[in-house]
Amino acid sequence: MIDKNKLFNRFKHKPFAWILFILLSFISIICLFFVGLYTYALVLGPPSLSTAQNTIYLSSDGTKIGQEKTIETRDWIELEQIDQQVIDATIQAEDKRFYEHNGFDFKRILAAALIDLKALSLEEGASTITQQYARNLYLSHEKTWSRKLREAFYTIRLELFYDKDTLLEGYLNTIYYGHGKYGIEAASQFYFQKQNTDLTLAETALLVGIPNRPSYYSPINHMKHAKERQEKILTSLFKEGKINQTKRFLASLEHITVNQVDQNQDKDLAPYFQDIVMEELKSIIKKDEQAIRTGGYRVYTTLDKMKQQALQTATNDYMPKDSELQIGAIVMDPTNGAIRGLIGGTNYVDSPFNRATQAKRMAGSTFKPFLYYTALTNGYTATTTLMSQPTTFMLKDGTSYQPSNYNGYYADKEVTLAQALAVSDNVYAVKTNLFLTPERLVETAKSFGIKSNIQPVPSLALGTASVSVKEMVTAYSMLANGGKSLKPYTIEKIEKANGDVIYKHIESKQKQKLDPQASFILTQLMTGMFDTNLNGYMHVTGETIASNLTRTYAGKSGTTTSDSWMIGYSPNLVAGVWNGYDDNRKMRKTVDKQAAKKIWASVMEASKADAKGSFIAPPGIVAAYVDPTSGELSSAYCETSRLMYFVEGTEPTSYCSIHRPKD
Repeated sequence: MIDKNKLFNRFKHKPFAWILFILLSFISIICLFFVGLYTYALVLGPPSLSTAQNTIYLSSDGTKIGQEKTIETRDWIELEQIDQQVIDATIQAEDKRFYEHNGFDFKRILAAALIDLKALSLEEGASTITQQYARNLYLSHEKTWSRKLREAFYTIRLELFYDKDTLLEGYLNTIYYGHGKYGIEAASQFYFQKQNTDLTLAETALLVGIPNRPSYYSPINHMKHAKERQEKILTSLFKEGKINQTKRFLASLEHITVNQVDQNQDKDLAPYFQDIVMEELKSIIKKDEQAIRTGGYRVYTTLDKMKQQALQTATNDYMPKDSELQIGAIVMDPTNGAIRGLIGGTNYVDSPFNRATQAKRMAGSTFKPFLYYTALTNGYTATTTLMSQPTTFMLKDGTSYQPSNYNGYYADKEVTLAQALAVSDNVYAVKTNLFLTPERLVETAKSFGIKSNIQPVPSLALGTASVSVKEMVTAYSMLANGGKSLKPYTIEKIEKANGDVIYKHIESKQKQKLDPQASFILTQLMTGMFDTNLNGYMHVTGETIASNLTRTYAGKSGTTTSDSWMIGYSPNLVAGVWNGYDDNRKMRKTVDKQAAKKIWASVMEASKADAKGSFIAPPGIVAAYVDPTSGELSSAYCETSRLMYFVEGTEPTSYCSIHRPKD
């Protein structure tokens, strides 16, 4: 047994020996770790190189909308069928010491690690061909330490049991070349309409440079970037003696023509939607993402192709061009929570971050329906009047708060709830919030299914809470269906590759969560944003799109300095659209501020089949024609009149006192 005191005394006065002892101990531990790792890899045996079956996504009508991109074998060719020029260029571009190392290029790893440490990220890559092949076969492409460790283990197993030529062949047949193309032959046919053996040196150097960053180096979208990458590869081939100076010079000058295909030809429909389908799949099947991707499942989703295409078309038509403005939008069936369409950004390849489900942004005035539902269940009616004028509120903590209306417009007189909601009067909203208390508004929002953190402050009435598009569309769906609870979902049915059904969505019984009378009255009030009869000291907020609408819709828009929202519904369809910049910069251009409303209107009108019917009044509701200014029953002398709804016994009984015949 080692005497620790003697060991310590032996090194006490010999610092160099002590350092050497620690270093040797550390090296021994590392060596033991790798011996154990390689032993475990040997025990497991060779990993399978067979291509797994890709999971397929289908729309609500059973047509294919997408497929998991793992490995595609339709253009698989043997190494002998791949031109030596392609092989040389690929090795120079991706892994110069491929035939020399055992799966890891430690020189490149150390260089990349220094860069990553300085940047505190995992941005710099040093992956060898074997590592990339392991990733293509077994793993996702997320940049995390856990994925890199698993990739390293698979790399060890591949190098232990397969020769270099087998690994290179597999790599060249599975690497991604952009635009949905996997493998050198598929890419050659796609970009140049020729076999890889017929490529010129210039075409080869351009092609093999793409996998490093497929979107950035796409010769279809970014020829300048692709040419810069091509030049580096040609230079590397020259330095390694694979080509001479003349060939390098001529290749760099060669004019290259690539296939200018339809940009949407090989794109899956609704990639952001497919991402949330994957999340739901993981919760249902209880397997990791890679197992699901390669499980060969047939996933029947809730996506309605017509509505998704309408959403995409509207986005293309109304989102400003050459702008960094982003979008998050959801179309939902309020009767059951099925998501029929979804867009999470302007370009999935550039940014897969889903702004419809992952982003939390200030709701603005789209939060006001929650306030007015609270008011309607606490004594307010459509004709409840409050003064609209500049107001400073003294708060309990001794501070003051002064909200303002759009462009400083005020009625300077009492206005009805119906008009205040239609024109989005902020003073009316804050007065109501302080009267009812912000705490009560928070509770109401929760009853609508809002789970985001909400602070009970006076400005909450104006939408200072940060919420997701998904939360808001779900909440509005409860108004559309008469106040019943619902849970959004994306999967109707899952089948195994052999056709066995392993899951089928069962609609849960919806509970009545909201007061049906208040829900109906609020819905009718929310149709007012499109009714110019409610114009007055301000215009109704939906006036700019009202002439484009052929059906009755309820809705609410909302704006902050950096957000623009439009959410609205028919009895059978709800759509919500958010626009803004990822960095929260101010929205200054009119075209940016108008996009959400125009996209929403276009989608709803394109879905006219789902807009049929009207909102059904529950028992105990009465209707009356009311003068929107006075809030009293309209008479023949009133210039405008609007049909409003009330709980029986709360309707106005006197006729308009403002518009009377002159004596």
